[in-house]
Amino acid sequence: MRILIIRFSSIGDIVLTSPIIRCVKNQIPNAEIHYLTKTIYSSLITHNPHVTKLHALNDHNFNILIEGLKKENFDLVIDLHKNIRTFKIKRAINTKWFSFNKLNFKKWLFVHFKIDLLPDVHIIDRYFDGLKSLNIKNDNQGVEYHLPHKLAIDLKQYHIQKKQYLVLSLGATYHTKQIPNNVLLMLLKRLNDSHVVLIGAGNKDTEKADFIMNNSNHKNIINLCNKLTINESAYIIKHSKTIITGDTGMMHIASCFDIDIITLWGNTHPKLGMHAYVSKEKVQNHLVNLACHPCSKLGSDKCPRGHFNCMNMQDTEKIVLSIPK
Repeated sequence: MRILIIRFSSIGDIVLTSPIIRCVKNQIPNAEIHYLTKTIYSSLITHNPHVTKLHALNDHNFNILIEGLKKENFDLVIDLHKNIRTFKIKRAINTKWFSFNKLNFKKWLFVHFKIDLLPDVHIIDRYFDGLKSLNIKNDNQGVEYHLPHKLAIDLKQYHIQKKQYLVLSLGATYHTKQIPNNVLLMLLKRLNDSHVVLIGAGNKDTEKADFIMNNSNHKNIINLCNKLTINESAYIIKHSKTIITGDTGMMHIASCFDIDIITLWGNTHPKLGMHAYVSKEKVQNHLVNLACHPCSKLGSDKCPRGHFNCMNMQDTEKIVLSIPK
């Protein structure tokens, strides 16, 4: 059976589809898995052994892509993105398809009126719920990230050893998911005895890293911001002992490995179903109790109220004490 799984973006969302890929491959006899995502995220799927063929979407190839997909003669489509583009693709392919409940109305009530009718169910479990009629069951093996087999980074060049350093993730797609500079500096002040690796990508993350390097007295910071590919960042995360991050793709990548995860929640909320998919023993979620929280299901370019207290009021002392020894 030839099956197309669709998830266009972004890093964390694609990582969260990995249990579906694995279980569909293992539980449907002779399943041939094709995966459709955006070109910029292809590296997240390229090395997945359960995927036979990768299809990539860019800003200019949508119509050509559809024509190519039609020629694949898919028996089934699993839509894990569920937007207007995936609707057009499903209509063009014209075969049996499955999707999931996005709970948009309940999310809207929670974000705009703080009325919480959301079930305590992770999005991965909602994915599986959408595949019930296929008899696809969660194998409870968690999320997974497949690194290139030959990828290796010599950690000795940074004077660090495996499982002997902490990762501080600076980046996020939206400003209101990023840990602000003042909070980062307070954390680093309390973490002065630990080796800390900074990761991130893009000019804004580089500026944040430069600010930290210039304003922190921490003696053991390794700045790898904007110096690594996604796979290399995943390698650094895999071999760390702990990551401190916002609600980001790096949080979800960390969920694939045996490390401790400290998540600082900005304007989003774990109740929205996109928290780290790991056991409670491996994750610490830190939230500030505010009447305006959460104010977005995805993130924003700026705090709607101007104070950004969901991040600025994070208890850095409590966060540092929550880090496993």
